[in-house]
Amino acid sequence: MKNLFFKYALLSLSFTIITEITNYLLNLNGLLRYFLSDYLTTKEINSYFEFQNKWHWLTYFFIPIVILLKTSIITLILYVGLFLSSRDLKYKDIWRIVLDAEFIFLLVPILKTLWFLFFQTNYDLSDIQNFYPLSALNILGYKSLETWFVYPFQTLNLFELAYIIYIAFRLGKITNTNTDYGLKIVGLSYVPTLILWVATVMFFTLNYS
Repeated sequence: MKNLFFKYALLSLSFTIITEITNYLLNLNGLLRYFLSDYLTTKEINSYFEFQNKWHWLTYFFIPIVILLKTSIITLILYVGLFLSSRDLKYKDIWRIVLDAEFIFLLVPILKTLWFLFFQTNYDLSDIQNFYPLSALNILGYKSLETWFVYPFQTLNLFELAYIIYIAFRLGKITNTNTDYGLKIVGLSYVPTLILWVATVMFFTLNYS
């Protein structure tokens, strides 16, 4: 278990550091200040950033909590899928696989930062928020889509595909079967849950946009 918690801590720390570097290099505070200038007075904007700076330390807890919730839920979903297929694996063994797979998503903020630093150097806050490297959204462009379609096209990306294949491969290995069996488990447990999550986000986006 010590190895698992070390891996979880390393993942959380990596995401936190990369997020801070991305925010600094892309000047997100400056872009946010410019965006808010159309809606708030200078005094209100300064008050907002003072409040943000005061409580910024909470973000160091927010990222680990999100990672813990996400990996725990996905692990539980896979655990149930394996149980229903008569495979009895320990929860911690599945969590180890999910944690390893999460490292794939570290490439997302890295590639995102590189894209805006070297390729699309003229950008605003909306460009950064809606950009997702190697996704279907980048092919279609977010400006040509309704707001509630943005998230599903972001989710349709090569990182998610690699995530699914990696978990399937590891499940096949740990169950002494093959990747096809792992894909079956992932396809019957994780993928439907992901689709349900995307549909939920679309519903709320449609109703509150």
